[in-house]
Amino acid sequence: MLHAIIMAGGSGTRFWPASRKAKPKQLLSLAGDRTMIQATRDRLSSVIPAERTHVLTSVALVEPIAEQLPELRRETIVGEPCRRDTAPCVGLAAALVAHEDPDAVMLVCPSDHVILQHDKFAEGVRRGEAILAEHPDAIVTFGIKPSYPAESFGYIQRGDVIEGHEAYKVKTFREKPDSATAKKYLDEGTFSWNSGIFLWKAQTILDALEQHEPEMYSHIQAISDAIGTDDYDEVLQKEFAAIEGKSIDYAVMERHSPVVVIEAPFDWDDVGSWQAVSRLHPADEFGNAVVGSHVSVDSTGCIIHGTPGHTIATIDVHDLIVVQTADATLVAPKTSEERVREVVAALQASGSEDRI
Repeated sequence: MLHAIIMAGGSGTRFWPASRKAKPKQLLSLAGDRTMIQATRDRLSSVIPAERTHVLTSVALVEPIAEQLPELRRETIVGEPCRRDTAPCVGLAAALVAHEDPDAVMLVCPSDHVILQHDKFAEGVRRGEAILAEHPDAIVTFGIKPSYPAESFGYIQRGDVIEGHEAYKVKTFREKPDSATAKKYLDEGTFSWNSGIFLWKAQTILDALEQHEPEMYSHIQAISDAIGTDDYDEVLQKEFAAIEGKSIDYAVMERHSPVVVIEAPFDWDDVGSWQAVSRLHPADEFGNAVVGSHVSVDSTGCIIHGTPGHTIATIDVHDLIVVQTADATLVAPKTSEERVREVVAALQASGSEDRI
């Protein structure tokens, strides 16, 4: 059976000051009335029922997520004892799902993407399932057709066509490129953005971790052996903390064979930083993307995000990010959006934990 894994452990530091430790971006409504994680679950509900949906997150976010997703079984909202990147997260999820369903197929999704075409999303998942039915040891990923030479995404290069399917063998994975390289990828026409959405059999990913990351796998196996016992919580704490963090891309995707890429039939936005607001909300007559109340006097091309009941006024400013919350305000050029993380780091260094 098909099971959903929602990865929801990120801190969303590039969305400070709206995103905080206690309420990171996956728990915020940035692209509509529903929060990011609620929208993810809404999308998955078209192909996977609530009882077969797991959420992997931090211990501190288990209760807030349970409140936002009351339809899920409480035991399927799993708090990782510490942050260890995506490979350990996926390994733990695979162990939990395989314990319930040894033949499980896992659809792994980040909690902070915007995909509005639910029917197209379901179509893509069905195409991936058809590939796994013929190639059960394959790993399926979804590539996004590039619309511009993005420097903030990883890329997947397509190889040979998978016979009988609208899919390709993966030739190479490439890390985030510089501007010239990104343009080259776009011009070549064989590269897709790496969406970070995966489909595989639970046993396949466990076998791949055993082959490529045996030390990590040994800790995952110890946790798996303890599932359902009185010692489970203690074993989880000890063994998970002992794992060296690594992304699933480095741990498995770049080393496994076969890996298959489907060009996603759906539109996609990873909502990675404040610039996403200008893609998700229509601009006003001055090119300003606004969430909240804004008065513009000769201001153009700005991203404005405020709280209800608070008006933000701008005069003679251009291409700025202005974000206002109850206890913090951010003002920055749009070109410096990546440096928002530095603000969070500075606050942490100064001991201002209540502002992070």
